[in-house]
Amino acid sequence: MEQKGRIFDIRRFSVHDGDGIRTTVFFKGCPLRCRWCQNPEGISPDAHLFYFKNKCIGCLTCVSACPEHAISPVDEGGIKIDRTRCTLCMRCTDVCPARALAPDSELVTVREVVERVKADLPFFRYGGGVTISGGEPFSQFQFLQALLQALKKEEIHTTIETSLFTAPSRLQAVLPYLDMVFADVKVLNREAHRKATGVDNNGILENIRTLLTQAGPERIIRTPLIPAFTATEQNIEDIARFISGIDPEVRYELLNYNPLARGKYDLVEQKFCFAENPRPYTKAQMERFYEAARRGGVKNLVVDSVKAQHPF
Repeated sequence: MEQKGRIFDIRRFSVHDGDGIRTTVFFKGCPLRCRWCQNPEGISPDAHLFYFKNKCIGCLTCVSACPEHAISPVDEGGIKIDRTRCTLCMRCTDVCPARALAPDSELVTVREVVERVKADLPFFRYGGGVTISGGEPFSQFQFLQALLQALKKEEIHTTIETSLFTAPSRLQAVLPYLDMVFADVKVLNREAHRKATGVDNNGILENIRTLLTQAGPERIIRTPLIPAFTATEQNIEDIARFISGIDPEVRYELLNYNPLARGKYDLVEQKFCFAENPRPYTKAQMERFYEAARRGGVKNLVVDSVKAQHPF
């Protein structure tokens, strides 16, 4: 049986997820619970029903179509969904004329993904390729491995964006099929990392050490700059000292805060971590973080005003 996986998006013509024009495949499911997650729709491994209230025309076709009576009208217009009764049969999405109801993801085979990304082969000739993102790609390891193998058979450049929260054996298994790795080190302090992400970072740091000490794909270590969580000069300096102590030539990228995720939280019915959404850091503020990284020993900073806004 062909390997299947759950994805929540395939984004074409991306220029933020690696070199060249890329097609980014977003895997669903993540073992981390980062308080600031930029893709909250990718956290749960399970399918979810989206309701776009601004698209709803109040026809209530979905109400009569739902076999579980999980959808009901509300006085102010629109509908509400009883998630405890919804079985995700998606009949409501089939009948909604305004497309106000939609599944948040799809179950696909490796072959289906490869055929869809092959439509962009003409663009990959100019330095592009496929980037696997998420969620956390390693949360669907069998699907990840099979997809990477299939992409390499098609001679497509492959990149992954990952937290490296995975077993070392799984990292080793996919490295031969990767051309580029973007790996996050969010917080160096163990307890602070646990409070911010819900998991310990011991395994992550060991995988970073493995990644930086053996031959293989290109690699860039990243830290997303999140106010009150990761964006302190001390944290950046500590991370820089850790990674440069392993590889003095390490490439390190600081990702400016991206405020665009705020709107997603209402869609997934979750509370955003900030009462007031912060703004991206200014050029002067970013320079202070760069200086902290230099103090930590990093010589090769990746400084790009576009990529610094990356949402991962």
